[in-house]
Amino acid sequence: MNTVYITSIGKFLPGSPVGNDEMEDYLGKVGGKSSKSKRIILEKNQIRNRYYAMDKEQKSLYSNAEMAALAIRDALDRNGDVAAEDIGFLATGSMSPDLLLPGFASMVHAETGLPVMEISSHAGLCASGMHAFKNAFLHIKTGEHKAAIACASEFVSREFKHTKYEAQGIERVPFETDFLRFMLSDGAGAAILQNTPSREGQSLRIEWIDNKSYANEYDTCMYTGMSKEDGIPSWLDYPSIHEAADHGALNLKQDVRLVNEIAKLGVRRFLELADEGRINPDAIDWMVCHYSSHYFKDEIFRLLRLSDVTIQEERWFTNLYTKGNTAAASIFIMMEELLNTGQLSEGQQVLCIVPESGRFQTSFMLLTVVGPS
Repeated sequence: MNTVYITSIGKFLPGSPVGNDEMEDYLGKVGGKSSKSKRIILEKNQIRNRYYAMDKEQKSLYSNAEMAALAIRDALDRNGDVAAEDIGFLATGSMSPDLLLPGFASMVHAETGLPVMEISSHAGLCASGMHAFKNAFLHIKTGEHKAAIACASEFVSREFKHTKYEAQGIERVPFETDFLRFMLSDGAGAAILQNTPSREGQSLRIEWIDNKSYANEYDTCMYTGMSKEDGIPSWLDYPSIHEAADHGALNLKQDVRLVNEIAKLGVRRFLELADEGRINPDAIDWMVCHYSSHYFKDEIFRLLRLSDVTIQEERWFTNLYTKGNTAAASIFIMMEELLNTGQLSEGQQVLCIVPESGRFQTSFMLLTVVGPS
């Protein structure tokens, strides 16, 4: 089995940062009225800036595949050891592909202009980016390929256009959707994985990746494509797409009664990994955790203290507050900043954590910083 290294990471954030006061200039005010929930939601998530891939007329400036391709190009430009023709495998993750079919990886592959290669699309929510990581990791580890790309990209802002809700006759967006409307934003990240470390800069050796689903234990929490209120399991079961849309079955929703379970589940899996000897909390130098809102950070800290685990706050890294919550792309965008801003030292351990509330998953990845080969 080969050792696997992340040898470069790139990102793409569309446009200029958008502050809290400007959000509804881009998303639009439903019925011409500002959201009554906005202030409370922003106080909870504490995001100050985010990026949108559409303008103030709600016109798309990029496709999601194009943003992914720009992040991949950034990763390739940062990598002096691999050329485009060396890449043998591409794995993508996204909750917001441009098309229902074909798969997102096909669209990204076409957009990049990379040579003929093996591809894999991972659909889902925040964990889909880590699923792409795991797939690329295994292809390098088993010797299928020498170089691969894992990427994730999100264009969720167009999901929240005011015109969508107005067409449904909604005067005030329900909290389970408004909650997400003022939390999610757009961006893309990509990582190059190889079977040798970089010859020039730092690399991140992947020790292991652990993905677990708990769908057997929980009801659906974050979703689009069904209506819990109507009891109809799929938008395809409505008499027509128009009726599904009118009933809100195509709106992205979060069951706020269940969402707090995600912090408990993340801490539960962290403690299990520690008991298994795969994590030594005292040896972790950086905790790169995709908590979707500052509210969940406080809850994670509280639960860890109850379990007699202390990880100093200065060891936690996030750019949630300045880059926004970009769902599956968030872990890539955080790692890009940590790696490319000179904050890492050789020998340090980095633990990446992505909890997902879709029907509840956890993803953990342990990395070691290594110097040039």
